[in-house]
Amino acid sequence: MTAPAAPTGTPPDTGPLPDLPDGWTAVRTRGPGPFVTHAVLERPDGVQVEWTSRRHRKGLGLRAPGAVPGAATRAGRASASSWWIGSLFAIGSVCFALGSMPLYFDHVAPRAVGWTFFVGSLFFTSAAYLQYDEAVHAPDDVVTAERRPRRLASLLHWHPRRIDAWAATVQLVGTVFFNISTLSATQADLAVDQARRLVWAPDVLGSICFLVASWLAYTEVNRGALPRPDRSVGWWIATVNLVGSVLFGVSAVGARYLRSTGELANVALVNVGTFLGAVGFLVGAVLLPVESARDRATG
Repeated sequence: MTAPAAPTGTPPDTGPLPDLPDGWTAVRTRGPGPFVTHAVLERPDGVQVEWTSRRHRKGLGLRAPGAVPGAATRAGRASASSWWIGSLFAIGSVCFALGSMPLYFDHVAPRAVGWTFFVGSLFFTSAAYLQYDEAVHAPDDVVTAERRPRRLASLLHWHPRRIDAWAATVQLVGTVFFNISTLSATQADLAVDQARRLVWAPDVLGSICFLVASWLAYTEVNRGALPRPDRSVGWWIATVNLVGSVLFGVSAVGARYLRSTGELANVALVNVGTFLGAVGFLVGAVLLPVESARDRATG
């Protein structure tokens, strides 16, 4: 979706954009709904550069319009944050994949399986917090690469016109729901009603949050709802994360308890959805440092 064209001689609305240096103008802005995720900017010397919200919060800088990060012939050095976030998400994904494998849960005590999922959820929460921190401390202007100082006021400051802030916040809330769900599942003496309230309900809410957050992240890099692959690593990360969130949602729907026995109604669906969803997030996590290294080469 492209932002409405401004009257002749008037630059587009740059409200959602970071501060522009003196003499810079926004030539064209694009993004889903009220959000601006891509913009072509013109410097005082007439040279045009492209700004994207994803590159901005990751400190990857501006690039030439139409540049394809995934096609870079050389790569820079991946940022420390991409390694940390990717590693934490990867460990969490491995825990969820391991806990859903019959070869594991058939030979391990149910309580140990429950703790495997809980530990994995803690890694998810840690990674989600770092992404939230990355979004709220993004640079104030389009040129500066330094992040906003870590002050309590800036940490709590809300950015309602930034789609990445929404995605990071919703995902962080979703991981907390997973913390509650997986911790409750470690208790073997829960009644059916307690299990539905403490395990299934938070699991469903967490899955919904992940689905919403992944959809926002996908539309951010995709510039709208319809698929527009730009061959960038970031687009593939957002896509596999969205697929992983859908599969987690499938698993949550399948995790219904039978009224009389308290057993899962569809064990196979729960395990397959969880395993494949975890694999999707694992692939996205592994690609994060790759994205950082390649995108730095096109900055």
